Amino acid sequence: MAFLPDVAAGSLRSGSPVLYATLGELITERAGIINLGTEGSMLAGACAGIIATAETGNAYLGVLAGLAAGGLLANVHAFMAITRGANQLASGLALWFLGLGLTAFFGRPYVSANIEGLERIALPGLSDLPVAGPVLFEHDLLTYAVIPLAVGVWFLLFRTRWGIHLRAVGEYPEAAFAAGINPRVVQYLAVSAGGALAGVGGAQLSLGLAQTWVEGMTNGRGFIAVALVIFAMWNPLRAVAGALLFGGALAMQLQLQARGVAVSPFLLEMTPYLVTLAVLLFWNRASRHAMPEGLRAVFLGTG
Repeated sequence: MAFLPDVAAGSLRSGSPVLYATLGELITERAGIINLGTEGSMLAGACAGIIATAETGNAYLGVLAGLAAGGLLANVHAFMAITRGANQLASGLALWFLGLGLTAFFGRPYVSANIEGLERIALPGLSDLPVAGPVLFEHDLLTYAVIPLAVGVWFLLFRTRWGIHLRAVGEYPEAAFAAGINPRVVQYLAVSAGGALAGVGGAQLSLGLAQTWVEGMTNGRGFIAVALVIFAMWNPLRAVAGALLFGGALAMQLQLQARGVAVSPFLLEMTPYLVTLAVLLFWNRASRHAMPEGLRAVFLGTG
């Protein structure tokens, strides 16, 4: 394939794990909770996915294990932030370190484990299309599922009663409580779902892209997901564009390295993160007005 089609295909593959984590964090933040431990949930998903796949030989059981691990770890943050009233930013960072330590310990025997990861599925007929075929229709199942999932999350948030309850809790939890909604239950469900989706993203990273386990392999993608929620202005459909932009920057630097471009590899590795920072810099004012009211208290130090 030529350079641009390679980058486009890589954008989908590299952006997909980040989009899962972004959608999860978006659900969490819509409920008025911010989870900086998304990175930890992604690591837990990546590690649990490898372990389950290595032990069972089934990558899809590995994905389920990643989902469960990410959700369970996120519930530590839910307990600290919702039940105990701990500072959400501090709790999230502690969760990241917890995930980093746990995965380093449990994942050590599985470093460079020989596994059969998620296979790429070429869609009959469509994958044979010139240019568009290899770009759009030769991916693993999780890549195919992530954009429909984004549409589903949008529908859930903006077209269902549960979504109204979730957004009400994220905006004015006292008013939601007065209307008969239990804010704690809604927030626990949102944080659990957010961690589970981050775990799926981590599992796809280890089982679909790398097909191996390396300590700390998420390499900041969980924090990128938190940033992309702001870029998306808490809208799941805008999150797709943000994840593809990050994935494209990541794919481009990999393709440039593969083609031996005479640029420092360290500079190329910085490219996706610089792109994310640049986007946030120009998007900051618009996103400030879209922020759920409940998150303002967190950043002001009162939540």
